[in-house]
Amino acid sequence: MMVLPYVCWTMLCFLCGSFMFSYWLGLLAGHNVKRVGDGNPGAANLWKSAGAVFGIWGIVLDFFKGFFPIWLLIHAGGVDGYYLVLPSAAAVLGHMFSPFLRGKGGKAVAVTFGVWSALTGFAAALAYAVILAVLLLGGKLLRRGKPSSSVSDGSQIVLGMLLLTAWILLRSGFAELHLAVFGMVNTLLLAYAHRLELKSLLTMRTGTKRGG
Repeated sequence: MMVLPYVCWTMLCFLCGSFMFSYWLGLLAGHNVKRVGDGNPGAANLWKSAGAVFGIWGIVLDFFKGFFPIWLLIHAGGVDGYYLVLPSAAAVLGHMFSPFLRGKGGKAVAVTFGVWSALTGFAAALAYAVILAVLLLGGKLLRRGKPSSSVSDGSQIVLGMLLLTAWILLRSGFAELHLAVFGMVNTLLLAYAHRLELKSLLTMRTGTKRGG
């Protein structure tokens, strides 16, 4: 593939990912989602502050800003294989480091679902949703019905992506290594986006061991 068109496609993916729809919808509803909950300018805090209707629209738009540019890249740009890794990562990075919010974006969960849906025809996104549901149920059983925390939610999102990557390798018999490579990149990006939650989890585990 020619370098210049590829760079342009990658920049387009980053730009699409950087559109902070949930934040803008929050402002439209009279709320600054960065002042809600954990301060993440994403659909979850939009839902908390502005209600279900705005929250659903935030999820849908954040999903499609990841889905549409990658789908277009595959079907109109004719890009496949390892050439998809960088543009896919760019869409996620755009949300995490949005220039519209001076580089302080969101945690990239909805956009991640969108990217994987475009890459695999929704198969990996569905598998990721099932994995997260199982982890959520397992966590709930371990907590004996107590509500989840941002720490547990963040760790499950990162662990879920790691498990999804393993599932892709096993499903394809190592024939879709480019997807596994993006899976590892996506895992690292989600780990960075949820670094505070992971740090809190590590601190809690360390404190428990010392206390024991």
